[in-house]
Amino acid sequence: MRSCLTIEEFDINGFGVVRSMSSGRLVRQAPWWLKMGAKLLLSRLPISYDQWRNLGLFHHGAMQSPEYAYEVFRAHYRKCEGMLPRRFSCIEVGPGDSLLSALCASAHGATTTVLIDSNAFADRGIEPYLEMARFLAERGLLVPVGIQSASGIDEIADVCGARYLTRGLQSWREIPSASVDFVWSQAVLEHIRAKEFVPLLREMRRVMKPTGVASHRIDLKDHLGGALNNLRIGDGLWEKEWFAQSGFYTNRFRFSEICSMFGQSRFEVRVTHVDRWGELPTHRRAMIRRFRDSPMEELLISGFEVLLFPV
Repeated sequence: MRSCLTIEEFDINGFGVVRSMSSGRLVRQAPWWLKMGAKLLLSRLPISYDQWRNLGLFHHGAMQSPEYAYEVFRAHYRKCEGMLPRRFSCIEVGPGDSLLSALCASAHGATTTVLIDSNAFADRGIEPYLEMARFLAERGLLVPVGIQSASGIDEIADVCGARYLTRGLQSWREIPSASVDFVWSQAVLEHIRAKEFVPLLREMRRVMKPTGVASHRIDLKDHLGGALNNLRIGDGLWEKEWFAQSGFYTNRFRFSEICSMFGQSRFEVRVTHVDRWGELPTHRRAMIRRFRDSPMEELLISGFEVLLFPV
């Protein structure tokens, strides 16, 4: 691959927002169909995600940055802080390239943190965790005892009372019922396969305590440049395994569908923020019929934030 060609938001298998970088310039203006074709090609190469990351090409979000990981955690925690006990248990859905959230959660009172992903994407290098410990200490937050002497992320997870589970939906089934106070995710739920979305919500509802709360940020844009070009492709192709594993999959559920599925999974839904386009970024006539016939107000919603309460 030429070093000047960089595909944004590349995600081979997983949850979470994915961004890619290279030593060359970012190709932000490449047409959606070129990005899709490149991702289809690259995902077929016998190169692991770790190898892509070591080459500096592909990353799951910016979760290796202590400041970014802290701000993401704080944004969700602040919404729920008044509803949580002083010592709480929590789950992050889709931690991506690091387990830094475990340190953030521990510093804010978490006794146990479970980080669930669809594969073991977390970088095992220890330096980001030491940097996060320094970051938290500088802000007067409690750093778990033993971080500085830990020799790897497994020890760091133990020190923070954290577990890293990497089998997606299957991992949820390892968690006891009614055991979790707080669940959060950042631009993750849109990546859950359509066929697994409701089963995951049911598992989330099962593991949460009756007094628990979940906070989610959901991105409804495509992952081919931030428009709605993903709505051009028919379901028969879009949901095929080889196509869905090519780095740009989203389940394509719209705002009202997602809120309805939350309700059907026995959650009270409280929408706290909605982002909208001023006008459609992709021509309506280019979409397949089921999206083309959607109400305009649905298509104009590009993302939203929600709190969920078990009922």
